Amino acid sequence: MSKKKSKRYRSISATTGVFHVEDAIGKLKEQPSVKFDENVECSFALNLLKKHVVRDTLVYEHNFGKTKRVLVFAKGKYADEAKAAGADFVGDTEFIEKIKGGWLEFDVVIAVPDMMKDLAKIAQILGSRGLMPSPKAKTITLKVTEAVKAVKAGRREFRANSEGVLNFPVGKKSMSDKALAENTRILYDAVLKKKPPDLKGDYIRSIYITTTMGRSVKLNTRQLFKEG
Repeated sequence: MSKKKSKRYRSISATTGVFHVEDAIGKLKEQPSVKFDENVECSFALNLLKKHVVRDTLVYEHNFGKTKRVLVFAKGKYADEAKAAGADFVGDTEFIEKIKGGWLEFDVVIAVPDMMKDLAKIAQILGSRGLMPSPKAKTITLKVTEAVKAVKAGRREFRANSEGVLNFPVGKKSMSDKALAENTRILYDAVLKKKPPDLKGDYIRSIYITTTMGRSVKLNTRQLFKEG
């Protein structure tokens, strides 16, 4: 093991115990830096049955990452609304043909309900990339202006997998401790609201916070934040 790697390993391997979010973020900041701005991510272990679905969208107080390119399938007044709201691409069948030809220069697809029958032609292409519009993701809607602005403002979709694990970013390591803590609270509150009503026992088994290259820090689920 090189001296550089050994130093980093000793530093991150010393992160033990359970912490409030504010202190945990401090622990992450103490870990050696790398050559890029690492993501900060929370990992939830949820107590779920196979029938349970924990899925929703949120908008952070402190946005981060690149602005998403939005493609809207709409006609008439809805197309006009999408353009006015800042959508990058707006149209109908012409974009279906472009996508069939391999064009994928977008990050989010929004569609009005009437366009969904046409999108069936490219459902496999979009679905395999997690781009197919859906009601749960709030991307099938007549509220086009609201949907486009929400995505541009940083709306993100989270979803627990079949094992009850939910990994989701809350920011970048370069962000302030306060911003990371506030984003973590928004994620925590959003996940808490999706607790299945018929669930017995603890809903959240554990939560860890980590950076892209660092070691996870366990959070105190009995009192996640120092205040409130």
